[in-house]
This record gives sequence, C-alpha cells and structure tokens, in this order.
Amino acid sequence: MQPASSAQPASHGASHGTSHDAADDAELARDLVYGPDDRPAPTLAFVAALQHLLAIIVPIVTPGLLICQALGVSSHDTTLIVSMSLVISGIATFLQCKRFGPLGAGLLIVQGTSFNFVGPLIAGGSLMVKEGTPVTAVMSAIFGVVIAGSFVEMGVSRILPFIKRLITPLVTGIVVLLIGLTLIKVGLISMGGGYGAIAKGTFANPENLALSCVVLGTIIVLNRVPIVWVRSTALVIALAIGYIVAGIMGRLDFTGAREAALFQIPTPLHFGLGFSWSLFVPMLIIYLVTSLEAIGDVTATSKISKEPVEGPVWMRRIKGGVLVNGANSLIAGVFNTFPSSVFAQNNGVIQITGIASRHVGIWIAGMLVVLGLFPPVAGALQAVPEPVLGGAAMVMFGAVAASGINILAGIRLDRRALLIISVSLALGLGVSQVPEILANLPHALKNVLESGVATGGICALLMNWFLPEKS
Repeated sequence: MQPASSAQPASHGASHGTSHDAADDAELARDLVYGPDDRPAPTLAFVAALQHLLAIIVPIVTPGLLICQALGVSSHDTTLIVSMSLVISGIATFLQCKRFGPLGAGLLIVQGTSFNFVGPLIAGGSLMVKEGTPVTAVMSAIFGVVIAGSFVEMGVSRILPFIKRLITPLVTGIVVLLIGLTLIKVGLISMGGGYGAIAKGTFANPENLALSCVVLGTIIVLNRVPIVWVRSTALVIALAIGYIVAGIMGRLDFTGAREAALFQIPTPLHFGLGFSWSLFVPMLIIYLVTSLEAIGDVTATSKISKEPVEGPVWMRRIKGGVLVNGANSLIAGVFNTFPSSVFAQNNGVIQITGIASRHVGIWIAGMLVVLGLFPPVAGALQAVPEPVLGGAAMVMFGAVAASGINILAGIRLDRRALLIISVSLALGLGVSQVPEILANLPHALKNVLESGVATGGICALLMNWFLPEKS
C-alpha cells in the first residue's frame, strides 16, 4: 500500500494520493462508463492512463530517491534504482490487470514502490554504513532481504484466512500508524536538506526551508481547490513548482542525467547478493502488513468496479493480488529496487473517469516501463533537491499515519484494544527516539528491536494473540 499505502498513500502506502471527504465521494460517485473487461478506444485509454500516471509517478520514485540519498548511493546507481522502480512498477501493474493463472487480480489495479519499507531500510542501512560497511555491500544486503521477504508474502497469499486471524485490523492499524510516525523524521530531515546537508553544515538553512515550505504550502492550497483534477495532481504540480524555484536558485543538479546512458537494459543483481538478519525481521513484519493492506485495496477496487466483494471470485482476486505483491517484490530485488505494493489513490481516478477497464492498466504499465528504460528520465527526477522532495514527502508520510488512524477508527476500541495500542506505540516510538535503551541486549536482538516498527509490531502481534477478547 503506498502513502495515499503504499498516499500518497490512502491506505499505507503513500499509500499515495489525495483523500476526499464524504461530500466529494458522493459528488464523484457515478455509473461506470467502462467495466473491467470493456475496451475503450485507444485514444480514450491513453488519456485515462495518463491521469493514473500523474497520480502515481511521484510516489513511485520518491522511496528510492529518499533511501539512496540517506545511504549515500552514487548518482549513477541512484539513477539505476529509480529507473528500475518505474520498470518494476510497470511489470506489476501489467500482471495485476492482465492476470496470468493465479497471478493478478484482473482489475484496474496500479502497483508501485511502497513507502512502508522506507523507514526500516534507511535506519538499518544507515547503521550498517556507520559501522563501516561499504555502500555497495549495504545495497546488496538490502536487495537480498527484499528477495527473501517476497517469498513470505507469496506464501501469505496462499493462507490468507489464517493470516487474517493472526494479524487483525488492530495489529495492522498499529503497524501502519507506526510506519507513518517513524517516517516523519525522514521527511523532516529531507525538508532540512538531508544527510548531505547535515555533513556540510547547511542543514535547515533558510534556503532549504523555503524550498520545502513552497512545496508543502502548494500541496495544501491545491487540495482546497474545488477542481477534481487539480486536487488529484497536487503532488505533481507542487513538485514542478518546487523544481522551477530550485532552478531559479541554481539548486538543480543534473549529474545523474548527464552520467546516464540514453537507454538501459535491466541488469540483475547489479550490487551482488547479500543478506542481513537485522534488516530482515522488521521487513518481515511489514511484508505481512502490506499483504493485508493489499486485501483492502483490491476489495475497494472491486467495489468501485461493481465486482463482488465476497465469495469465490473476490477471494480469487485478493489471492492473486497479494501473490503479485510478493512476486513483484522478488523481481524488484533481483533488478535492484525496492518492494512494491498496491496503490490506493488510483481508485479515485476510476471514480473521476468512470473507467474501470483493466485494459487501461496495460497502457499505464507500458508508460511506466518505457519511462524506466530511458535513464535520463530518472536522472532528471534525481535532480530535484532533497528539500523539494521533503516538502512532498511530509504530506505522503502523514497520509500513511492517517491511514493507520483510519484503520483503528474502524474497530471497537475497548479497554483491551486501547491497552494494546498504548503499549505498542509507547515501545515502538520510544525505541525509535531512545535507541540507547537497547544498549545491553544481545547484538542480534538489539539490531532487530532498533526498528520502532519491528518493536511496536511484535508487541502488538503478541499482545493481540495472548490477551483474550471478552466474549
């Protein structure tokens, strides 16, 4: 799920996207013009696909940019990773829409790089860098963990009923909320100029704060404009304005674009293949939660597309959707990029256009793959100064946290639930803010629990399992 989860994320992850209130939803509700199996004319399909592309392009590239900037990845390798984010997102979208055997939901579903994994990867990767591990070796370990975790998610797709009993909405809501809250620090660091600015002594200078606030303020203003397409593309418009302002200030760095080849054939295991248990355990929890988020996102798309939201057809769709979530993360790890998940904000585009045709998704997939195969596109995106990216990231990360709150608001918050929420959030956020509390633990356990998401998630999972509900 990308921040609207996934907003950005409407459910995760970053989402990904812009939320609407009840009045907006009522205004946008309409009969479908094209159902999932209908084929719009090529021109209409292209225009509809372009609207989806504008809603997802920023959330897809932002996780890779933030992780690479935080870990000090070279411009050339960052361009490679961002390019592959686009290509792999295109492949996943194609599989979700086309459906091959058990793979895919067979609906107009867009999948892209997930924000859910950003915090743990930056935290774990930064620790490895501080300990003297070369950046290339860190990236090798990250992609090894991405590959290993993908098998967990593919396995989950086969046993969804059991997993849903183990990881309830209470646990999911706590983990998603923790993901969003722990990402806020990442967003603030980006607004101030990032880790590079900290090293140079220019962190949070007036220029960096001005750039980030221009983007943040533009997103807020555009979301209040009573024009649907303006709200839907607020992130893209705000980043374009930030890009222009940064250019006027002489802050655009096109090193990545200059160093990039015109066309690039995807290269498997560019960084080699490593592994790290301290990275894997936090990722394992997030893979489980992302699987459940995909169920909600696929169900929402089914409902908007006037397809069943219960019964064997629905179960086949959610199993296929979660399976692609995992399979595509496997491909992502092999081809040097980060895990992906179902995006939620595209449901808003379906409502706006009345087009739920999965054939439009094939156009979207083609656009993403083409953009990713031409590295200068990723190089131009990489030229965006980190404060510009931070202004947008703050909104997307906040949307992830809001999505967690929304999940928790949908359950009965009795004394048991409030106790689990209180302890899990306290431990998760506490460890994130004061990691020294773990100083005397065994090294392996310390490495795992240093992730606030892992600590809070494990706590929520265990308390939910062992504290009985009142009948």
